[in-house]
Amino acid sequence: LKAGDEGGGLLLFPDWAYKPAWSPGSRQVQLWHFLLELLGRGEGGAIDWGREWGEFVIRDPERLARLWGERKGKPHMNYDKLSRALRYYYNKSILHKTKGKRFTYKFNFSKLILVNYPGYPSLKFILLLLGGNDLRFYHTISGGKIY
Repeated sequence: LKAGDEGGGLLLFPDWAYKPAWSPGSRQVQLWHFLLELLGRGEGGAIDWGREWGEFVIRDPERLARLWGERKGKPHMNYDKLSRALRYYYNKSILHKTKGKRFTYKFNFSKLILVNYPGYPSLKFILLLLGGNDLRFYHTISGGKIY
């Protein structure tokens, strides 16, 4: 496991979540991982957790695209290009669009973690991976349910 954001809170991701980096601060990051980083550190202006477990809402699509473009070193990134990348994840079952809700998507955490680590016992473990010991995170991500 590797630590994600050491600043605003601890996010842990399994080793498979990272592409090989050429150097510290490398731009080799996957979009879904970048979104989890932003959600973990509370980038509320661009993206926030939704009401349902795993759901997130893009509050400012162009700002999110700018942040992604900065991270990837692509200054001409826009929301059309970013949303194309999000749609790529539909076929991989990493996330899906929430019907009837604009700019709202939902992560399939079981696909992201349990498929790669089938021995892990519960959703509580996933919550620990994503949010550490912060109970506010449990309430945000699981609707107040502790598994």
